Amino acid sequence: MGKNKLERFAETATFRNVVQLPYYHFSEDYHLKNKWSSDFFGNDHPLFLELGCGKGEYTVGLSRLNPQHNYIGLDIKGARIWRGAKTALENNICNAAFLRIHINQINRFFGKNEVSGLWITFPDPQPQKAKEGKRLTSPEFLERYRLFLKKDAVINLKTDNTGLFEYTLDIIGQKKHMLLNHTFDLYNSDLNNEAGMIQTFYESVFLAEGKKICYLQFILNHLEK
Repeated sequence: MGKNKLERFAETATFRNVVQLPYYHFSEDYHLKNKWSSDFFGNDHPLFLELGCGKGEYTVGLSRLNPQHNYIGLDIKGARIWRGAKTALENNICNAAFLRIHINQINRFFGKNEVSGLWITFPDPQPQKAKEGKRLTSPEFLERYRLFLKKDAVINLKTDNTGLFEYTLDIIGQKKHMLLNHTFDLYNSDLNNEAGMIQTFYESVFLAEGKKICYLQFILNHLEK
């Protein structure tokens, strides 16, 4: 491991806007579950999550655009989280935080009706059929999100991977979720929201290469099972 990465890990451990815990499978709920806004942020503002946040461009960007909301970026890569957390601290952005966990542990950290919306920004598309269950928009993950999302919570997906995008559209149709908006070419569409106002580093690279950015919004169904 490089010296810079070790230094970043050490610095991240001192950041007040980062929660990172020992690397093991959690058998108990985290003490801030259902209390993130009140006990961590010290307010009653709506809470939003960015899954697989990487360097936290969306977590930080959304926090700047919406100071009346709280945002938490989730990722397992500590060196990536360091950048977003440091940017938030340097700019005195108090409504942005970062949580270093595997996404499959998410239900240990967030409780019923605690989260008002999700952003899934350029996730690993997991293209192999055998890894379909690891896609962050798979039915398995959507049911995990249902356990902590409010009923009207909007899920946002932004990706350069057409395969993952089409897969997600198929899942939304099959499971009768409510599709709100979708486009295969965000920056040449009529959509005008935060999705086009914030770009990740890798997104700027994709755009420079001429790739199109896909984007959609949907709400989970609430049909009786």
